[in-house]
Amino acid sequence: MTTPRRDTYTPETLLSVAVRVFNERGYDGTSMEHLSKAAGISKSSIYHHVVGKEELLRRAVSRALDGLFGILDEAGAARGTALARVEYVTRRMVEVLTDELPYVTLLLRVRGNTRTERWAMERRREFDQRVAELLKAAAAEGDLRADVDTRLATRLVFGMVNSLVEWYRPPAGGGYDRTQVADAVVRLAFDGLRVQSARG
Repeated sequence: MTTPRRDTYTPETLLSVAVRVFNERGYDGTSMEHLSKAAGISKSSIYHHVVGKEELLRRAVSRALDGLFGILDEAGAARGTALARVEYVTRRMVEVLTDELPYVTLLLRVRGNTRTERWAMERRREFDQRVAELLKAAAAEGDLRADVDTRLATRLVFGMVNSLVEWYRPPAGGGYDRTQVADAVVRLAFDGLRVQSARG
């Protein structure tokens, strides 16, 4: 295999390769040598763009976190009943996860062994808390069943969404359309949590 010339790759393509290798080998199990071989470029060429692999990790998890936090700034997350807002946020979480699957996969696998990983985990907790607050607000407005603990409901909703990183494949790979998956997650989660379901 010939080594590509420097002008045939970009920081974005380098990041894509790094994320793939981090997900395959684990961040701790990945060396700059591994990244160099996977990218088909020298280690010095990588250092031309980043100071080390932790910078690549931060760029990758930042992309995932920016996508998730961006949801909270959208109109659907800011207007309407708390239940409508949390359903919207849940749907968009599925869409962001499927659109940025390798990046969100990496975000969900960080373990807190480096400063960047600890920062990413703290940001994840902050996002989770924001969504949990919407669920609490929906319960306070009387739209969610009172016999299901809000904290447990939050964990179950996140568990359902986050599990997609383990099995989701896009339609081109024989998988499901992201809208189909988002619809199913929202129906399964919130049809069971709505007050109307409890009365039915």
